Amino acid sequence: MSVALGVPHPLVVRTVETGDSGDLLRRLPAPSALSWVHRGEGLVAWGEAATLTLPPGPDRFAAAERWLAALFGAAEVRDEVGVPGSGPVAFASFTYDPRSGGSRVIVPRMVIGRGGGRAWQTTIGDGGDPLVLMQPLSEPTGVRWSDGALPAPRWETAVATAVRRIGSGEPGRRDLDKVVFARDLYAVAERRIDERVLLQRLAGRYPDCYTFACAGLVGATPELLLRRVGDTVTSLVLAGSRARGATCAEDEKLGGELLGSAKDQEEHRYAADSVRDALAPLCASIDVQDEPELLALANVQHLATPVRGELAPGTTTLHALDAVHPSAAVCGTPTPLANETIWELEGMDRGRYAGPVGWIDADGNGEWGIALRCAQVDEASARLFAGCGIVADSDPAAELAEARAKFRAMQYALEG
Repeated sequence: MSVALGVPHPLVVRTVETGDSGDLLRRLPAPSALSWVHRGEGLVAWGEAATLTLPPGPDRFAAAERWLAALFGAAEVRDEVGVPGSGPVAFASFTYDPRSGGSRVIVPRMVIGRGGGRAWQTTIGDGGDPLVLMQPLSEPTGVRWSDGALPAPRWETAVATAVRRIGSGEPGRRDLDKVVFARDLYAVAERRIDERVLLQRLAGRYPDCYTFACAGLVGATPELLLRRVGDTVTSLVLAGSRARGATCAEDEKLGGELLGSAKDQEEHRYAADSVRDALAPLCASIDVQDEPELLALANVQHLATPVRGELAPGTTTLHALDAVHPSAAVCGTPTPLANETIWELEGMDRGRYAGPVGWIDADGNGEWGIALRCAQVDEASARLFAGCGIVADSDPAAELAEARAKFRAMQYALEG
């Protein structure tokens, strides 16, 4: 485990109410950013008062929880606002698979927040001034593209192999019902990529998504994995998708096809059941909508099922997050068999793609999405990800087209 506290003494935390902070994303002063913004509300932050990088291992959520409890428990806090997201806050992004190292937890030095008609500012650190000079935005130019781990034909072959396994009843594989395969794609720009530009473009085009950034992982996810306020937890399960139509009539037709598709309904049911089954043992009560509804985003529409529960006493946020990840929406079902199929056939390490990303405060309140429609940014390069749910009647060419459609969000963010 790599731990860099960044301060020699307990953290000093001050939260004060402010006037309307304007566009949160435009408050970010430098190319590296921390963000969780939805329809203009949420948190943006910068600087590092304390950081944690986790090695491979099955206890990454528990290790992060212990570290944060010690750090926040020792902090000197004056919070004049007292709402979720004020006081000490950490941003975090966890790897999809425990066999991958690199989960990151960051306690920033400056946080700007807005929600519920209130705005606030939090400084975290050793009591010094965390402000930095505003640097001008720099748009990516000269972006060049290249294949990721599997070129399109080989990825289609992997999908076809998975479909055969789902439908064939091979020994040891007869119970595989669904598996989610992802692709990656590489981009290189002429100079360092400014994460603020990507965030502003994503938030402008996809306001219904959660625009996030944490340790270079930048994206706009439609999927709320877990929100906690007090003891109430909510989730929005997405699985099954169609493109948006060019006209209202075409859009309605595509939405109707999605709602009526046995393949997509099956894929969605697995995802909704997996979240319900994971949360139910941790909740005093839980409510799951009987039938999925249609969620229309800027470029795609999904089947969506809201989930709401009341956590049992003593259940922590990161414990609940550990329980619900990975859902069938990003893994498949049953989880162990789907995970091993991904590890064998996908041909890449997902890193933090499809893992939980979000924020948590000292009271356990927070919002966590699944890191989808995203890219890992490193100086002038970016690695993009997109995934598709594979079931018995999936068509490899159609799944490839769906993955290409999902790449478009980040391609737009990079090229405008």
